[in-house]
Amino acid sequence: MELALGTEPTNRYLSFEVARAARKLVEEVMLVKPGENVLVTVDTAGDRRVAEAVAEAAYAAGAVPTLVVYHTSPTAVVEPPAPVAGAAARAQVWIELAVAYVLHTDAYRNALAAGCRYICLAGMDVDMLVRCVGRVDYPAMLALGETLRRLVASADEVRVTSPAGTDLIGYNRGRKVRHSGKLADTPGEPIMLGGQISWCPVEETIEGKLVFDGALWPPTELGKLSSPVELTVSRGVITDIRGGAEAQVFKRWLESFRDPDMYRIAHYSLGFNPGVTRPTGRIVEDERVFGCMEMGIGTQGAQIGGLTWQAASHTDGIVLSPSIYLDGQPLEVEGRYVHPEVVEACRRLGVPGY
Repeated sequence: MELALGTEPTNRYLSFEVARAARKLVEEVMLVKPGENVLVTVDTAGDRRVAEAVAEAAYAAGAVPTLVVYHTSPTAVVEPPAPVAGAAARAQVWIELAVAYVLHTDAYRNALAAGCRYICLAGMDVDMLVRCVGRVDYPAMLALGETLRRLVASADEVRVTSPAGTDLIGYNRGRKVRHSGKLADTPGEPIMLGGQISWCPVEETIEGKLVFDGALWPPTELGKLSSPVELTVSRGVITDIRGGAEAQVFKRWLESFRDPDMYRIAHYSLGFNPGVTRPTGRIVEDERVFGCMEMGIGTQGAQIGGLTWQAASHTDGIVLSPSIYLDGQPLEVEGRYVHPEVVEACRRLGVPGY
C-alpha cells in the first residue's frame, strides 16, 4: 500500500525518475535560466526528497538555488516565517512544495509584485512528481488545456451535473478562462501544476447544488472524502451545508472564520492531468484528476479575472465524474470528454480509452 500511495520513505525510491522529473520541472515548466535566483520552499510535512531534487536540478541548470525548510502551519493560507517571505520577494523563481501552502498570503502577493515566477506544488511527493510531471507529455497536455480553455471561454451558460447530485448553473458573460497549468513564461504570473484551467462565471449567476465527492482540503481533518459534502449555492454564495460527519467538519471550519467571504464561490477549474486517475487526499493532484471539476471557495485571486476579494482562507473541493454542458452542448458526460476536438486532443495525449 505504501508503494501505491507513493509514501515509501527511502531516498532510493524512484530516485532516477525523480531526478529526471525534477529537471523537467525546472527547465521545461519553470523555464529557469542560468544565474536566476530560485527559491524552493518546503514545510516539515512536505517531501524533502522532492525539494532537494528540485534544488539540485536548478543548480545543474546554472541557476542559484536556495532551499528553505520551515515548520508546518496548522492550515493553509497562513503567512510563512519572515525569512521565507523575504527570500520570496527577491527570487526570480519560487517553487513551493509546502503542504500548508502560502498561496493568497501577503508573502505570495509581494513576490508576484516583484516579478517572481511562482508555482504551487503543495505536498508534492516523489510519486506525484514522477506521475504528474516526469511521465506526462507536457506539450500535448498543454494543447488539451488550450482546447478546453477556448471552448469554455466561447460559452455563456455553463451547467455542471454529477451522479452524486451536483446541479449547478452559471453564466460566463464574456469572462476569460485562465490556463493555470501553463508554463512559467511571464514574470509576476503564478502558475499551477499542469492539467488545469480555471475561471469564474459571473458570481451572482451561480445557482444550484454543489456536491463534493472526491476530496476537500483544507480543513486539515479532511482530504479524500468518504461521504459527500452537499452545498446549496445561491447567487454565488453557499447558503446551506448538508451531509455526514465530514460535512459537519467542513461546516464548523467555515463558521470558525466568522467571515462571510469564506462562503463565496471563488472559481471553477477543470482537471485533466493524465497522471492522476483517482483522488489521494493530496489536493494538488486531486484537483487534476482526469475529467474532474474542481471548485474553489473563499479568497478569489486577481488572476481568476472575477470580482477579486480577500477572505480569511481558501479551500478546494472535487466533483468526480461531472457532466458539463456549454450552452446546452455536452463537453463532458460523467467524467468522459465527448466534444470531438477534446477527444482528439486526448488521443494525442495518449489518454487510455480515447
